[in-house]
Amino acid sequence: MRGSPYDLAPLARFGGLVATDLRDVTSDPAALDSTGFWAVVAGFEGRLVCARFGDVRRAPVPAAEPGVWRGPDPDAWTSSLDRAAYLAGVRRIREHIAAGEVYQANLCRVLSAPLPAPERADVDALTALLARGNPAPYAGTVRLPAYGVEISTASPELFLRRDGRTVESGPIKGTGRTAADLLDKDHAENVMIVDLVRNDLGRVCVTGSVTVPELCAVEAHPGLVHLVSTVRGELADGAGWPELLAGTFPPGSVTGAPKSSALRIVAALETAPRGPYCGGVGWVDADRGMGALAVGIRTFWIDRTAPGGPFLRFGTGAGITWDSDPEREWAETQLKARRLLGVASAGYRLIG
Repeated sequence: MRGSPYDLAPLARFGGLVATDLRDVTSDPAALDSTGFWAVVAGFEGRLVCARFGDVRRAPVPAAEPGVWRGPDPDAWTSSLDRAAYLAGVRRIREHIAAGEVYQANLCRVLSAPLPAPERADVDALTALLARGNPAPYAGTVRLPAYGVEISTASPELFLRRDGRTVESGPIKGTGRTAADLLDKDHAENVMIVDLVRNDLGRVCVTGSVTVPELCAVEAHPGLVHLVSTVRGELADGAGWPELLAGTFPPGSVTGAPKSSALRIVAALETAPRGPYCGGVGWVDADRGMGALAVGIRTFWIDRTAPGGPFLRFGTGAGITWDSDPEREWAETQLKARRLLGVASAGYRLIG
């Protein structure tokens, strides 16, 4: 057994790729237009970590081994906003909507639980569990303990994909247990966010190139369904990753519309920083001019600096519109979290 989390070698894993041999770490997004393979973590509050790795190879996610990950006690999770506070927050956002300040705002809460065996807390082992218990199209690991980054994500949502000059986003808005649960409110919310993402990409793309190839498609994921749209454009001359991130971050699907008003409103209501939750997590291959960043939802991260820590954290939230019912929105945050918390806590009693 390793004696310290800092003995864990830096690693990034995305789909069928694994990257090792850390060469460089920077907060400068211009590095993503230079050379090499980069793991990228953009925190919701603005912290950017770009890590260049020297060895990138194809490798499947390893099989989950009993005892390698020991998660939190399933009864130990606490929320930055309890039920009463969340319901009050939904009602407050509706007041802002009635006042004409915002059309939609995403209200989030951060769940936390102490890790009973921090020396066993390898986020890549958690990724192995999630791959079996909650597979996701943008699943991955970014393990950089010396830089305060230990993330395991099962994100279903594309923030930005770049292939040369073509960029694409896949905003999710609308969640239910089944397609029959999706309401007119969910479709309207998705269209609002598509308009926002079109505007964001329009800041950095060739005029007239931004299109919506798919609107409000129903996608099935473990335990729930989402409405997903696709927005695509061609980057303008002179625009690269710095301009793309500056024009689109934070992701519109986890902020609201208008974005600036929504950010101001949720900052006043939320009581914990989101960190990597609702930010961007993914990879960039600068040599090939390609990359894919997921929205940092369905994402766990380890906080080893918190008082009383280390803690495992996980974020969940819902988009609030005028038609929102506070109890339904609370239930949506529970639905999004329930399955994943169960997976993360699954190893709690494997070891005494």
